[in-house]
Amino acid sequence: MATMANNQSVSSTQTIMKTPNNRNTWLSVLSLLILIGGTIFLYTKVSFNQSLLYVLGGVGGFILYQARFGFTSAWRQFILHRRGEGIRAQMIMMLVANALFLPLLLKGSMFGHSISGYVSPVGMSVLVGAFIFGIGMQMGDGCASGTLYHIGGGDMNGVVTLIGFIAGSVIAATHFNWWMNTPQFQPISLIEHFNVITGFLVQFIMLAIVYFATILIEKRKHGKLIPQKRENTNGWKVIFKGPWPLILGGVALAVLNALILMIQGKPWGITSAFALWGSKITQAFGANPETWSYWQDPAKAASLESPLYMDVTTVMDISLMAGALLAAAFAGRFSKPVQFKLPTRMTIGSLVGGLMMGYGARISFGCNIGAYFDGIASFSMHGWLWFVAAFIGSIIGVKLRPYCAYKK
Repeated sequence: MATMANNQSVSSTQTIMKTPNNRNTWLSVLSLLILIGGTIFLYTKVSFNQSLLYVLGGVGGFILYQARFGFTSAWRQFILHRRGEGIRAQMIMMLVANALFLPLLLKGSMFGHSISGYVSPVGMSVLVGAFIFGIGMQMGDGCASGTLYHIGGGDMNGVVTLIGFIAGSVIAATHFNWWMNTPQFQPISLIEHFNVITGFLVQFIMLAIVYFATILIEKRKHGKLIPQKRENTNGWKVIFKGPWPLILGGVALAVLNALILMIQGKPWGITSAFALWGSKITQAFGANPETWSYWQDPAKAASLESPLYMDVTTVMDISLMAGALLAAAFAGRFSKPVQFKLPTRMTIGSLVGGLMMGYGARISFGCNIGAYFDGIASFSMHGWLWFVAAFIGSIIGVKLRPYCAYKK
């Protein structure tokens, strides 16, 4: 009788664990434990700032998931269907970021450390790297931030893309010096090249041109603007369950990036961690990444020699995934089981796409966040070149998606 009772108890427990509501609840608890535990660990082991940035990374993952703020999907919607709501949300995000970044950049310091934006050279490495990245982001079904929040949201395809991303970053790190010696202009900051008012005005005009061009093209195609369908059936709970309006997501990301700039002295980054992870893996197998050109910079060399939890980008990437997991669980994403088996063509496409993004991001000074978002937010012309080149690459990438078994 006791054995029968025990068996029934185990069976009941397994049944409870398998129910959709309990999957979401347990994953909510798990993600909160990761976020809280990581915050405490970093506070005691590294610094208050490191723990705070870890929290902000989690907030970023939560925002990205609940707003479904995808750079890749927004560009694809415009390329395929001439629907530009996503791109317009990006332009608003950039403008808000410019307004928040400007006083910080002019001040130059805060909380005892210097503050500077990402202003990088304009040249061949950005042009080629962003173009390659644009192709890869469509094949991999997500950019760098998209890949991470997809993983947090239970998309196993993102894991494959991330593996390729890391490998591509490592390969690019070995070629980094060659690309840095290709033709390029010196970094161009609009607020330094002109003056503050003129530079801001030039930036505003460029953002407005993109914004209104998408309206013109969309109306010519459809006769009107077609917003994405985001029905709110959650009432006030939409804050936790989503989906958020795209513009709200964009504004929230701009505020988040400004807070990151204030706390760490530089904008949000994603992809440098992938090169670090990959290089440490090769190091474990006997390679000497410290001799590669990419790691000759003293700051980068220090991160290669230090534990991963000392690297700001690493801890923020981890918390981004945890934040996205929390958002997905709150939204009930795990009411359906996660699909672990992927079509072979999709797996190959994601791996190749990740390789291309990893390589492209390293030689073009970042991804959609580090080069496009941060570059334009910092008034750097390289951000605009990155945008144009990556968008052209995305046109090709969209044409390749059917071969990767994507339905849209």
